[in-house]
Amino acid sequence: MPTYQLAQLNIATLLAPLDSPQLAGFVAELDRINALAEAAPGFVWRLQDEAGDATAIRPFGDDVLVNMSVWDGVDALHDYVYRSDHAQIFKRRREWFDKMRDAYMVLWWVPAGHVPTSEEAAQRLAHLRQHGPTPYAFTFRDPCPPPDAVAEAAGALPQ
Repeated sequence: MPTYQLAQLNIATLLAPLDSPQLAGFVAELDRINALAEAAPGFVWRLQDEAGDATAIRPFGDDVLVNMSVWDGVDALHDYVYRSDHAQIFKRRREWFDKMRDAYMVLWWVPAGHVPTSEEAAQRLAHLRQHGPTPYAFTFRDPCPPPDAVAEAAGALPQ
């Protein structure tokens, strides 16, 4: 069992209310895409409320949707985001969401079994926005290995 797992947060500012005709296509896909994530290799956990999604959870503001999940690693999440049917929905994001000027997605390592909080995710996103990618908060473009891999690599180096 891995010592660390990958947490991810992404946020999106709505172009219209969730119950509007403009967002009907997005809302219609939620159950299918959430089920696809849960069935994906490497999936561990996702933020959801009693309705089974996270659309009512708004820690970043009334017009900002949040998606947070935990995966076995960067490759598993990357495959789900860009190589599954999720990619087709992702390509349509401009129909439903405003273009974000700042970072809207952040990755970070958590101890296996840890369930990240919205506050923790907000701190990671703020850190990424302020400092750029670091081992504390990073992106797909600039991934960081889990802390135990860094420690193992350091221990393998000659002294």
